[in-house]
Amino acid sequence: MHLPNHFSNCSSLPAHAWALLAPLALAVSPLASATVTVGGERTITAETPRNDYRLQEGATLIANGASIDFVTTNQNTTFIMNGGQIDASGSFDGVDLFSGGTTIVSDNARIVAGNVGIRLSRNAAGVGSSAQVTDSYVQGANGAAAVSSGSSLSAVRSTLEGSARSPALTLAGSAKLAAQDSVLTGGPTGLRIFGDSTGGASEVTLVGTRVEGLTGPAITVGSGTLPAGTTTIAVGPDSSLIGGNGVLLQVTANSTANLGVDASQLQGDVVADAGSTANLALENQAGLTGRLVNVAGLSLASRASWSLVEDSEIGALAMNDGVVRFGAPTEYRTLQLGTLSGSGTFVMDADFSTGQTDFLTVGTATGTHSLLVGSSGAEPSEQNSLHLVHADAGDARFSLANGPVDLGAFSYELVQRDNDWFLDGSRKVISPGTASVLALFNAAPSVWYGELSTLRSRMGELRLDERKSGGWIRAYGNKFDVSPASGAAYTQVQQGVSLGADAPLPYGDGQWLVGVMAGHSNSDLDVARGASGEVKSYYLGLYTTWLDADSGYYFDGVAKFNRFDNSSKVNLSDGTRTEGDYRNHGVGASLEFGRNIPLGNGYFVEPYTQWSAVEIQGASYQLDNGLQVDGERTRSLLGKVGATAGRNFDLGAGQTVQPYVRAAVAHEFATDNAAKANDNRFSNELAGSRGELGLGVAMSFAERWQVHADLDYSNGERIEQPWGANIGLRYNW
Repeated sequence: MHLPNHFSNCSSLPAHAWALLAPLALAVSPLASATVTVGGERTITAETPRNDYRLQEGATLIANGASIDFVTTNQNTTFIMNGGQIDASGSFDGVDLFSGGTTIVSDNARIVAGNVGIRLSRNAAGVGSSAQVTDSYVQGANGAAAVSSGSSLSAVRSTLEGSARSPALTLAGSAKLAAQDSVLTGGPTGLRIFGDSTGGASEVTLVGTRVEGLTGPAITVGSGTLPAGTTTIAVGPDSSLIGGNGVLLQVTANSTANLGVDASQLQGDVVADAGSTANLALENQAGLTGRLVNVAGLSLASRASWSLVEDSEIGALAMNDGVVRFGAPTEYRTLQLGTLSGSGTFVMDADFSTGQTDFLTVGTATGTHSLLVGSSGAEPSEQNSLHLVHADAGDARFSLANGPVDLGAFSYELVQRDNDWFLDGSRKVISPGTASVLALFNAAPSVWYGELSTLRSRMGELRLDERKSGGWIRAYGNKFDVSPASGAAYTQVQQGVSLGADAPLPYGDGQWLVGVMAGHSNSDLDVARGASGEVKSYYLGLYTTWLDADSGYYFDGVAKFNRFDNSSKVNLSDGTRTEGDYRNHGVGASLEFGRNIPLGNGYFVEPYTQWSAVEIQGASYQLDNGLQVDGERTRSLLGKVGATAGRNFDLGAGQTVQPYVRAAVAHEFATDNAAKANDNRFSNELAGSRGELGLGVAMSFAERWQVHADLDYSNGERIEQPWGANIGLRYNW
């Protein structure tokens, strides 16, 4: 049997360390037909007979597609393997590299060993060796690679496998591993790291790499009585650690491990045995879901997050725009911290009906932190307060991430009492979901009135043309700022179009017109704190108009039927979204009476009064988050008294321009409108008075055509119209 000539020089490792790294196989298969000693430089190919090779000091062996039993080396040697295979399944190591040696394995090379695939050793002076494995496969019954202190291994797009009884890799002392886009798989653990007599600390860097222990931890630091130094493990983007027992990192034997995770999502536990130390640092939206057992410190930066799976305790938590998630709703957790610093967000949940809540308790808390508490449309059984945070000492400040927490019909605020913070609903702040549904129930009357308006703004000035039979079209827009009695204020912006046609009645004094109208409008509602609504209205109507040319008196009557398609969209305080929709109908009528009084020289004044009434069907529906809504019938009775003043300018050739100004006082008489959210009744009335002011112009031209435009403003106790605009076109035949 041929043994490496430097095997006895590795006595600097304790005997039990080598027992862990690579127990010698006592029974081996027959060796290759010959052992070839290489001095200087030699190249072998696929045509070269299969042998095992022993490299003398300073020698270089280049294998291009060759088949080899195994390779042993001396100091300062180089072994380059391009493709081909090493089959040392019945021998010791596939490649045994001594101090100062270099191995380069690439181009789909394959190494299979009965002991260790690639062994990287050092001499008594601490001079190690190095290996680069690219696009290749390495497997060993006692590990794909064993890396001594002072040695380094690089793996790129490669697979390194141990066996059911061995890890993929073992690192001792100050060994270094850099793996990119690779897979490292072992049985009891994927990667084992322990110390040696040098007392050095190992370094591991993983990028796009999976490390897996099939039956145990992904990474084990420390082994038996061999504690590791301060091991640094950097898990880079798109990497994963998979433990067959659910443990990502196990720190044992009084070892210390610092695990950094950058832009990777990990799931599993980090466990430090008694006397050992584990520290974690997550950054760049990295995520960890699992238990942290006996972890000394956790750092979360740049939206990195940790999700609890059970009650947990950590020595120190440092936040720099990090996130701690307490777990799924209804799985209430307690997190105990020795110290808390920096600034971050805690995602929590609470149930007022049972008094259960996630809970954060801290020894010394500093910094500024946000609480993102889960929202619900279900109504709490009691309007009590819930304890969320306690700190023994410190000057930390806590606030709610997105404002008051939406629970049922109301939103709950965070209240500090000494060093404790509570979720409190005593102020009865209406939730955005409730505000949205109240706004929808309230919007239908203003939608109806925006579609209607006065005779002049709907059809123009009919007196400008004696041909009274005709058709018309009108486009309009309105904005309303509404403050109902419930306190759920909102802004409504309406856009729509109406069209109609009319003709004189064939009997009577010939001054009566009767017509039909139809139209559509869309109203967007902007409610407080991210809630919104939309009302799509479709309508049909009949109208009649009487104009007496001699006296100037006129009468206008409209009856209109509407279908309303209503929808709510609410951004809740916990960042989720809820929606709901319903359909209802409305019917109403308007009567307007006035008189056009000539003042001479083309001037006129036109006093008028208008009375309108509408009733909107009630509705019951539910938002996605469980908020139950029940709206009663909405009624409106609106009276107006006002006057229009203007002047007619005769441009000749049958063309007339009529500018005018209009002022009125309106009063809403309906006072009994109401709606319920989760059986909480809210008054939704808009009763009160307001003043109105308008400007307009009507113009007849081209014999049969007339165009008109209006601008409106109104303001009152419950409703303000910052602007209203419409433009219409009429054709008489």
